[in-house]
Amino acid sequence: MYILILLIHIVVCIFLIIVVLLQSGKAADLAGAFGGMGSQTTFGPRGSATLLSRATTVSAVLFMLTSLSLSILATRNAGLGTTVLEANPAGGAPVKGAPVQVPGQPMNVTPSGGKTVTIPLPPAQPAPAKK
Repeated sequence: MYILILLIHIVVCIFLIIVVLLQSGKAADLAGAFGGMGSQTTFGPRGSATLLSRATTVSAVLFMLTSLSLSILATRNAGLGTTVLEANPAGGAPVKGAPVQVPGQPMNVTPSGGKTVTIPLPPAQPAPAKK
C-alpha cells in the first residue's frame, strides 16, 4: 500500500511541476514587465479557469492527499520494529566462547596464543570498623 501511494505521489509531483511550468504569468505582456497594469483592477482580471489552471488545482489536491497519506502510513509503521532487549531477554545465555565468572573462584582465560592464564581473585576488602 505504501509503495503504491508513493508511486502515485511521484507521478503527481512530476505532473504538477510540468503543469505549473507550462502556465504563463498573469503579467506576461509588455506592460506587466514595467509594473503597469493599465486600467485593470488591483489583482488583475479574473478570467474563466483554463484547462491548465484546473489541472493545477486537481494535481495540487492530489499532492496534498498523497503527502498526508504517506505521512500517516509512515507513522503507523514507525514503532513496529523489535529491539535487542525484546529479542534477547534479561539474563540470556552468554556468548559462546566467552569466559564465565563463577563467584568465589579464579577465572581461567585462554588468549589467542593458546596458553591458559588464571586470573586470581582480588584480595578481600576488610569490613569497615563499627564505631
